[in-house]
Amino acid sequence: MATTQEISAQTAPDDLIDHNLVDLALDAGVLYEKKPAKTPDGKEVPGLFNAWITLNNPGQFNSYTTEMVKSVILAFRAASNARDVVCVVFTGTGNRAFCTGGNTKEYAEYYAGNPQEYRQYMRLFNDMVSSILGCDKPVICRVNGMRIGGGQEIGMACDFTITQDLANFGQAGPKHGSAAIGGATDFLPLMIGAEQAMVSGTLCEPFSAHKAYRLGIASGLVPALKVDGEFVANPMVVTDQFLDEYGRIVHGEFKTGTDFGAGKALFKTGTVDLSLLDEAVEAMCSKLLLTFPDCMTKSLEELRKPKLEAWNRNHEDSRAWLALNMMTEARAGFRAFNEGNRETGREISFVELRQALAAGTPWTSELTESLMPGNNK
Repeated sequence: MATTQEISAQTAPDDLIDHNLVDLALDAGVLYEKKPAKTPDGKEVPGLFNAWITLNNPGQFNSYTTEMVKSVILAFRAASNARDVVCVVFTGTGNRAFCTGGNTKEYAEYYAGNPQEYRQYMRLFNDMVSSILGCDKPVICRVNGMRIGGGQEIGMACDFTITQDLANFGQAGPKHGSAAIGGATDFLPLMIGAEQAMVSGTLCEPFSAHKAYRLGIASGLVPALKVDGEFVANPMVVTDQFLDEYGRIVHGEFKTGTDFGAGKALFKTGTVDLSLLDEAVEAMCSKLLLTFPDCMTKSLEELRKPKLEAWNRNHEDSRAWLALNMMTEARAGFRAFNEGNRETGREISFVELRQALAAGTPWTSELTESLMPGNNK
């Protein structure tokens, strides 16, 4: 009896149609690599792969530029169409950040004050989120570091999240001149409930990977800090004990005061090692390998419906508002973040802005300049 590989070799068409719109020529800020798929016992499977899409801008915490957004769209479409790809791993370079959202330098220096340009950019951003939600393959977000702002939004568009426990999560929104309407206001209420979504989307306080797991926006959590050759849980959060093969932890909140100081001191004695993260991601990929592919795609389509329905209902209106906001609060907020530093801070004076608006002051270039860090004394 012929093997399935022999049957495939005998029956596969000589010329398969390429369903991609364009050739996969990516910006240097996005890497696309097909890594061999592996069975649960670690054996490589001939002819099958997992597509790794990596944000490669570590100097700016893997924030995405306009060109990177275009490349992410193309990469997800290529992975979705690839007959030999089992699943997609979406991650970032290094161990400091998965992604911190849009590139604030580009936002501040090009898009601020140019709503017509930012509207076009947001069409691309929306297409990026839709390309994740529409991928025919399961998508795993491998959180190698911070997942903040737009990074949180594209991460929540993925099907699974596996994170190292030194990472933190959260939104930027009203603290930096925007609203989290690039997906967070659609996904957070569905994924963590209305109250916690309100806290994250308005106060913009980062929270630990342990809390992300407890809230339900991470399905896997592993330690990444090695001290004296042994993995230890993040010493800067309050934790209970490990629960399963991924090393997931029940609770985790940032410590304060002397506890935080002691945890930070212990952190400095260790090294960051993402090998357990990679093992956990490979384990998930192996589980996904052992499923019927068409049944998997249909299951993804059905289980994504709550996200898709909220996203499709809102993202075009959100695009229009975000564009117009580039004339007022976003123009000030992104510039403040880009032009500020550790000494001056990276936020405007919110009190002075509110006082000015309460007095009926119009949004002018003079008002924006007065709000920049260092000017708002």
